[in-house]
Amino acid sequence: MWPLTFSDVLAARARLAPHLTPTPLRAYATLDAEIGSGIRVFVKHENHQPTNAFKVRNALSVLTSLTEPERRRGLVAATRGNHGLGVAWAAQRLGAPAAICVPIGNNPEKNAGIRGLGAELIESGKDYDESVEVAKRLVVERGMRLVHSTNDREVIAGAATLSLEIAESARDLDALVIAVGGGSQAVGALTVARALRPSLRVYGVQAARASAIHDSWHSGVASPTASADTFADGLATRNVYEKTFGALREGLAGFVTVTEDEIASAIRMLLRTTHNLAEGAGAAGLAGLVKLRGELAGKRVGVVLSGANIDDAGLRFVLRV
Repeated sequence: MWPLTFSDVLAARARLAPHLTPTPLRAYATLDAEIGSGIRVFVKHENHQPTNAFKVRNALSVLTSLTEPERRRGLVAATRGNHGLGVAWAAQRLGAPAAICVPIGNNPEKNAGIRGLGAELIESGKDYDESVEVAKRLVVERGMRLVHSTNDREVIAGAATLSLEIAESARDLDALVIAVGGGSQAVGALTVARALRPSLRVYGVQAARASAIHDSWHSGVASPTASADTFADGLATRNVYEKTFGALREGLAGFVTVTEDEIASAIRMLLRTTHNLAEGAGAAGLAGLVKLRGELAGKRVGVVLSGANIDDAGLRFVLRV
C-alpha cells in the first residue's frame, strides 16, 4: 500500500504555508556546462530554509497536524542533525517541548544549533539507529510523540511539498535525482509525480558507505547493514523503513550509490557554479546525476540541494585544506 495520498501532500502544503515560503528553483549555465551531455539542471534550494535544510518541512507537517493537547505532551526525535533542527525549530515556533536524541560524537555544530532552538539534547548511542531506540524509550517513559525522520506519513507529506513546488515551477522536467537517507524525500517526489506527472522519472541516490536501502532495492529483500559510515550524515542510516521501501521499489526508475569522493566533488561543483554551500547529503543528488548522465543525456533534470549544514571538519575534507 502506498504510504500517503496526494491529498495528504496538499493538506501539508496548506498547513505549512503560514510558516514557510516556497524555496527557489534555479538553473545555472555553468553547472550545465560542467555536467555536460546536453543536460539542463534545475537546483531546488532547500538550503534557503530557516534551518538550512528541507527537514523543517517534515517537522512542521507533523506538528501542525497535532491537537494542542498532543503538542503539550512534547515531541521526541532521533537525528544526525537536520531532522532534529527541523523538529526543534517547529517546536519552538508552535510552543511545544522537544527532546532530540543524537549519537555520541555527533556533529557539534548541529548539536549547538539544536540546543540554541531550545530543545533538550540527549546524546546516546553509537549511530542514528541506536538513537532511534533511545527516542522510542522516551515515548514510553514521558508520553512524548515520536517524530521519526522517515517512518511517518506526515513526515513524508511534508517532504513531498518540495517536489510539489518543483512540479508546479518546471512542468517540463524529465527527471528528478533525489538523495535517499530513509526515503521521505524520494517517496514524496514519487507521490507528486504519480498525481501530476506520471512521465516524470525519479531516481534515488545513496552513499556507498550507507547503502542499506539501495542494496535492498536491487535485491528485492529488505536487508539492514551493519554500519553507515559516511561524512554525509544525512544519509547515514543502516536500516530499511516500512513506509518508504515498498514505494521506492515500486516507483524509482533507478537507484545508484556514490562514493565519499564523488559527494565531495559534487559539493565543490555546487560551490563553483552556484556559489551555494551544500553538506554531503545536500550534494548527493547532484553526485548521482553525474553518475547517471549517460542515461539522462539531453534531459531536463531536477536535483535538490537539500541542506547546507556542513561542519568545519567536513568542509576541510571537501576542500582538502
